[in-house]
Amino acid sequence: MAIPTSRTKEPAKITVNANLCNGCGLCVNACGDFSLTLIDGKATKSNNPLFGCIGCGHCMAACPTGAIEIHGRTISPDDLFDLPPKDSAANYNQTLSLLQRRRSIRWFKNKPIEPDIIEKILDAAKTAPMGLPPSDVSVMILDSKEKTRAFAQDFCNYLESMKWFASDWFIALMRPFWGKANDEMFKGFIKPLFKTYTEGMNEGRNLVNYDAPLAMYFYGSPYTDPADPIIAATYAMIAGESLGLGTCMLGAVHPLIQNGKKAKKFREDHGIRFKSREGLFVIFGYPELKFKRGIKRSFACIN
Repeated sequence: MAIPTSRTKEPAKITVNANLCNGCGLCVNACGDFSLTLIDGKATKSNNPLFGCIGCGHCMAACPTGAIEIHGRTISPDDLFDLPPKDSAANYNQTLSLLQRRRSIRWFKNKPIEPDIIEKILDAAKTAPMGLPPSDVSVMILDSKEKTRAFAQDFCNYLESMKWFASDWFIALMRPFWGKANDEMFKGFIKPLFKTYTEGMNEGRNLVNYDAPLAMYFYGSPYTDPADPIIAATYAMIAGESLGLGTCMLGAVHPLIQNGKKAKKFREDHGIRFKSREGLFVIFGYPELKFKRGIKRSFACIN
């Protein structure tokens, strides 16, 4: 039985051309499903795969002679491409420099993001690793400040109808059930956030997504590894930085549109296909503010 996703529930099909196979065994070593084995010096489909081919394509990508083809789970030999030369890749210092120069940008020039830039961001984000292929990450794109403002206005209207969720009586009622940390988060973050968002919008200030000229919402399906949308969003953010854009991750919207009938309607109104365990907005734009210095960060613990 294949591992199910929202996109496919069947295993991919493996085809081995024995005439092209040189018996090197690279495909066998590459296959994490044990779907391939060597018999009489030739790669052969195994009778005892772990799950059935998940369509990662490792064997097809590793084969030096083109003897293996994978069809299904959204991939085929047509999806193969030659890797860029190693000397064209960013080295560690270049990568670190890009990451160190990044700051969370919330104020942008009144300049749209060109469609080809959006495509480049998506192309980079599609390379993000995933728990299991094919990727079950979906992306909602708001490609103008008018669209991000309209989304933010709808979100604030939705929050207005959900004020009880951040009320003193509800927080007090829930404290024994969700514990000290959640109680502190609701009192110190969620409750003032409701007020900041809704009052700001009533005063004409969009503090939800800052009227960014581009916003992307990465979310999963019921089958998605919870990390997948976060990793894809991170790749998109780094791609945006490399293209000269300012970026900012926004984590507050996603958890507030997951549960309940009103949340479901909000998602449906905006074409958001699934309730998702994890999800993340990233906003992009040409930065209005530039920084001269960075700030060192740290982990909570390194054991």
